[in-house]
This record gives sequence, C-alpha cells and structure tokens, in this order.
Amino acid sequence: MKHTNASRSTKLFTPLLSSASVQAATMVLRPGQSSSDEPEEEHPKAEQWLFIVKGIGRAKARGRSISLKAGSLLLIEKNERHQLINTGRVPLVTVNFYSPPAYSPEGEVKQSVSKKRSKR
Repeated sequence: MKHTNASRSTKLFTPLLSSASVQAATMVLRPGQSSSDEPEEEHPKAEQWLFIVKGIGRAKARGRSISLKAGSLLLIEKNERHQLINTGRVPLVTVNFYSPPAYSPEGEVKQSVSKKRSKR
C-alpha cells in the first residue's frame, strides 16, 4: 500500500504515485493559465483520466471544446492532442491518472512513452 497527501500540491504539475500500470498526478492551473500554448500530444502512448477537484475550465481536443467544473471526469485517449484552460477566478485543481505511467517522478515525459520533453 502507498499513500500521499495530494492536497499539498500547488505546482503546475506534480506526479504523486506510480505502479507498473498506472500513475497519479495533480495539476493546478492559475486563473487564465493553460496546460500548453495550444493542443498538443503530451503523452501519446498513455491514456489520461482527468478529474476536476476544484474550479472551472475548458478542455480542447479534436476541434471540440468542453466545459469542465468540479466533479467532471474527462478521458483523453492515446495520441489525442489536448489542452486544458482555467476559465475561472480560482485555481483549477485536477487529479490525473495515466495508463501506462507517462511521467518521471520529476514530471518529465518518460522517454519510453514519448521522445518529447515535458513543458510542465
């Protein structure tokens, strides 16, 4: 059994726990901040399940834009270009699950998952 306190994270992106098949991380976007400058394939070989803990925002993928709020659950599939934007006045806090694990403990994209380095 592994345990961590996810509520302490205030950085943009923080990997929390990993196993051989899945990884958990948090992302905190300030008002007006986005996960990237434009939709991109950040982790092309891993699915991302994103749960909104606090705040409101928009997710952009495949030419679509979806409104998100606390309680929303979003699946970003492998190879899906995407971007998350905080459209609210408070931090947008998410818990993310990647399968297979996509990031190193430092938050860099794993080389075995993608050759591109993380901008987070």
